[in-house]
Amino acid sequence: MIYSDKVMEHFSNPRNVGVLTDADGIGQVGNPVCGDMMSFYIKVKDGRLSDIKFQTFGCGAAIAVSSMVSEMAMGKTLAEAKAITNEKVAEELGGLPKNKLHCSNLGADALHAAIKDFEDKAAGRTKDAGAAAAGETEEHEDECCCPYCDGPLEGMESACHHCEIDLVECEACGKYTNKNDPTCVNCGAKLGPAAATK
Repeated sequence: MIYSDKVMEHFSNPRNVGVLTDADGIGQVGNPVCGDMMSFYIKVKDGRLSDIKFQTFGCGAAIAVSSMVSEMAMGKTLAEAKAITNEKVAEELGGLPKNKLHCSNLGADALHAAIKDFEDKAAGRTKDAGAAAAGETEEHEDECCCPYCDGPLEGMESACHHCEIDLVECEACGKYTNKNDPTCVNCGAKLGPAAATK
C-alpha cells in the first residue's frame, strides 16, 4: 500500500490534535468495519471556525485525513467548511489507496457533524430533536448507501465497491449488511445460513 508524501507528513506530524473543552460544536463518527473513530471539536467566532481540534482512533490514513480536514477548515466560514467534500480531502492529500477512501468520508462527516451540533445549539434545538431528525435522514440514506462506508449502492446492492465487501439484505430489518458476518450490523439479528449463499 503506497501513501503519498503528504499523507505520510500529516500522519507523522498531525496538526490540531486535541480536545476543546469549551467547544461550540462536537462531531463524532466511526466506521464499524475498520474501527476508525473520529471526533472533531470546533470554536466559532463571527461565523468562522476560529479553532479546530480532533481526536482520531484509527489507521495512518484516518489520522492524516483528520489533520488535513482540520487544516482545510481552519478560518473558513461555516458554509465554506460545509463545502469540504470527501473528494476534496483525498485530493488535497495527493490521493488515498482505494481501500482507505472511507477515511476521507469519516473526516468530512465528523467536521460536518460538529458544525451541525453548533447550528443546532445556536437554533435552540435539543440533541434529542436533532438526533431524531438525523435518524430520519440516515434511515432514508441507508436505502442506497453502504452501512459501513456510506458509499453509494444504487444499482449494485449485492456488493460495496468502496469497502469491497459482499452485501445481503437482512431478513429482520430489510437493510444491507455484510453477508459474511454472523449478525446484521444494523439491527443485530442473526443472519441465517441462507445469507451466505445468496
